[in-house]
Amino acid sequence: MTRKATIDRSTKETKIKATVDLDGTGAYDITTGIGFLDHMLEQLARHSLIDITLEAKGDLHIDFHHTTEDAGIVLGQAIAKALGDKQGITRYADVHLPMDETMTRVAIDVSGRPYLIWNVTFTRDKLGEMDTELFREFFQAFAQNAGITLHIATLYGENNHHIAETCFKGIARALRQAVSLDPRQSGRVPSTKGSL
Repeated sequence: MTRKATIDRSTKETKIKATVDLDGTGAYDITTGIGFLDHMLEQLARHSLIDITLEAKGDLHIDFHHTTEDAGIVLGQAIAKALGDKQGITRYADVHLPMDETMTRVAIDVSGRPYLIWNVTFTRDKLGEMDTELFREFFQAFAQNAGITLHIATLYGENNHHIAETCFKGIARALRQAVSLDPRQSGRVPSTKGSL
């Protein structure tokens, strides 16, 4: 079974193409025009072991909002497409991700019912040139379009870079486990309803 997908999405604000391979090695080729977002998406690929190729061209002369949100949309759609009917997946996963003084908890249900709980606070408005409020926008778009229930909570932390990075690495590690194939499922959908 090949669990790969490509999504190509164009609007008046952005043009984004993303390809994912859920059974990859964490390889990545990511260009959004936003340095900090590139860095975070590279962390997502590397620590999830999902190969991600993503190229975004957006209206960065206005601000980074459209490009960040639409990258979440396209990446989420690609993950959902690659998952197909979700037969055999583990479905649930959670992780506590430490980085120096920061600890973030991420829990995922690949449920087909998108929802985001975001309990993360930043004390700076920007990291590099990126507005910290855009991290929530990315994860909201990602969860909605991937069809996952996603809870992200930074339990404690001081360094804003560490807070952002633990969110992305945390979702990477949880996603890696949740989309992994469970040999005991024998190709069944992990739900008593028979579908997700």
